[in-house]
Amino acid sequence: MGIDLSLIWAAIIAFGVMMYVVMDGFDLGIGILFPFVKRKGERDVMMNTVAPVWDGNETWLVLGGAALFGAFPLAYAVVLSALYLPLILMLLGLIFRGVAFEFRFKAKADKRHLWDKAFIGGSLTATFFQGVALGAYIDGFAVVERVYVGGAFAWLTPFSLFCGLALIVAYALLGCTWLIMKTEGRLQQQMHDLARPLVFVVLAVTGIVSLWTPLAHAEIAARWFSLPNLFWFLPVPLLVLLCTWALLRAVASNAHYSPFLLTLALIFLGYSGLGISLWPYIIPPSISIWEAAAPPQSQGFMLVGALFIIPFILGYTAWSYYVFRGKVTEEDGYH
Repeated sequence: MGIDLSLIWAAIIAFGVMMYVVMDGFDLGIGILFPFVKRKGERDVMMNTVAPVWDGNETWLVLGGAALFGAFPLAYAVVLSALYLPLILMLLGLIFRGVAFEFRFKAKADKRHLWDKAFIGGSLTATFFQGVALGAYIDGFAVVERVYVGGAFAWLTPFSLFCGLALIVAYALLGCTWLIMKTEGRLQQQMHDLARPLVFVVLAVTGIVSLWTPLAHAEIAARWFSLPNLFWFLPVPLLVLLCTWALLRAVASNAHYSPFLLTLALIFLGYSGLGISLWPYIIPPSISIWEAAAPPQSQGFMLVGALFIIPFILGYTAWSYYVFRGKVTEEDGYH
């Protein structure tokens, strides 16, 4: 049996997207939480917790997009044709957020509020349209003879809009628990107080999406609720409830590190549920990874480069987080 290059590339892309969601999710979450914190010094601390690493986090977004283009060109063509508008708006949000990172600390005191608003608006916009794109992806695309035939606004549905709002809440919780881990004193306590209601809201929106998806898509309902699949997949919702319970206990006990780790576990479980629902279709609802794949020669050529560069990305990412480990304070920065 030969090597299934399509399966390998699907795993690489899934890994890259997951890394992006986790690593860019908490710094987008910090922008979402900015309106809840008013003191300049505390806002400075919030940004300083991610200032050394935020731009490197987006490497994974570039990797995922480039890998999709090379390994599954049909999926790249269809997905971008269907989601041009939300993806462009997402990128504009990321641009505003990135510019605000660089300009806020250099702005005069009377102008800083403008960059605060750009940071908040960019974070909300990027997160919302990521969620909208995800919801539209779950809904699927109209494809005839390998060509997208849907409209320019086919992505604009109640489900996709709700997914946009749901992702805002999820990233807010991720940012909140990151700040619990990276800060101390009054700001950390404020994040502890905010985390508890956020956990309940995240649990609620997760439940709604989890019910809405199979109700709207019979094939997804059949995958989750037919036997013996039900018994194989039942651990996923049970683990979600277990992680939520543990997260609430960690927040109540004023833990520093476990809330963030448990939130990462919740994000991973949600991501795995998405994979279970859609596998093996890279263009839902009917085009699989093998049907959308590039020729094996192209996938093999790219894989050589990917296996060389991905360890470097992981290495410098791990090193940067190691160097800037520890708490961030208003007076001393990192310590």
